[in-house]
Amino acid sequence: MEQTFMKKKKILPLVLSMSLPMVISMAVSSLYNIIDSYFVAKMGEYAITALSIVFPVQNLINALAIGFGISVNARIAFYSGTGDQIRADKTATSGVLLSFLHGIFIMAVCMLCMPWFLRKFSSDPEIVRLALLYSRRAFLFSPVITLGLCFEKIFQSLGKMKLTMISMICGCAANIILDPIMIFGIGPFSAMGISGAAWATGIGQCLTLLIYVLFYGFCRLPIRIRWQYLRPDAAIMKKLYSTGIPAALNLALPSLLISALNGLLAGFSDKYVLVLGAYYKLQTFIYLTANGIIQGIRPLIGYNYGAGEYGRVRKIYVTSLAMSIAIMVLGTGLSWTIPEQLIGLFTDNPETIKLGVGALHKISLGFVVSAVSVTCSGVLEGLGKGFPSLFLSLLRNVIFMIPAAWLLSRLAGADGVWQAFCITELVCAAVSFFLYRREVLTMSNMTDSSTSI
Repeated sequence: MEQTFMKKKKILPLVLSMSLPMVISMAVSSLYNIIDSYFVAKMGEYAITALSIVFPVQNLINALAIGFGISVNARIAFYSGTGDQIRADKTATSGVLLSFLHGIFIMAVCMLCMPWFLRKFSSDPEIVRLALLYSRRAFLFSPVITLGLCFEKIFQSLGKMKLTMISMICGCAANIILDPIMIFGIGPFSAMGISGAAWATGIGQCLTLLIYVLFYGFCRLPIRIRWQYLRPDAAIMKKLYSTGIPAALNLALPSLLISALNGLLAGFSDKYVLVLGAYYKLQTFIYLTANGIIQGIRPLIGYNYGAGEYGRVRKIYVTSLAMSIAIMVLGTGLSWTIPEQLIGLFTDNPETIKLGVGALHKISLGFVVSAVSVTCSGVLEGLGKGFPSLFLSLLRNVIFMIPAAWLLSRLAGADGVWQAFCITELVCAAVSFFLYRREVLTMSNMTDSSTSI
């Protein structure tokens, strides 16, 4: 198959070539989120509040779609590595079909439940009205979202990272251009308000999917979606969901953590809630490059695992871990050298900035060790080991973090919550490395008992 370069190319150039397009794609996506919120905020506080209430549901839709896509990615990469063309094609076909069905189901559930959901978070009828205007249009595109993210993961499994980067950039660019035109009314367009923001987002997502379909139709790809495989294969579906469900939960769990921490911090002061929100926005950029590396190595891990290249699996892990550590060292350095400027991006209140600096100093102590759990989790997903990866996410976001934050907040106030971040990262790093060694040593010993990973 064409992607044999995954087991022949030198490791460092290979990891860089796979990861860099993903880093750029994620940077563009993050920029789009900021600009999108900026234009909606111009409509007033009601509009941005409505968007904020809907945002977690949009995140959940993306988490479900990406989680299942990660499973499709890992299985295709594995079957490509073993040279099993039939199962690779079956996986791609089942992945596309199931993703479309997921999108239809998600759209229906969200449409039905949204009025109830909104009333749980706001009693203001104007905010609820605006949120419904936005969500009822945005959720129409749920099948487009799930299909687009499935195609993204299929292309990534083949090493076509530049194609996914181009598709994502085009969709985000269209969204950014259309936002002011459709929200405020420019040229032939009449002002549609918050509805325009939803339509602009949906059109951008449709463009991304269209570009994927065109690439698929005109490029000679080693993986094909075939009509004869539309009837789902039970064994393949089981493998897809066994990795996809844990991966989706992995992506959804941080929302639970943020809600729990907000509840703890609100008991001290609303300023701490603002600081936590500012930190998580900064975290997006600090962890962006590391997450791009993880997305890049998943298909490499799966392919080389399937090809029996266990030594390359170890080298890919070591290389990506070293790169992630270097990024986290930089993030720690910025958190200690320019913390006032970083927190100042979100508030000009001196007291809040002071609290934010203290929080950033404490949380950043765990950045470097967090590279271990982030990398190990990505490797485990690449190996198709969804449940060990889910356990790490549960440990990091629920099992250890929330009780630790609660206990330390009782002993040290709000500072205890910040201290819990670093302690959690230390525990998770130790557990994740143990799980990595157990899984990869077991794999390696299948063919070479003398290999040490």
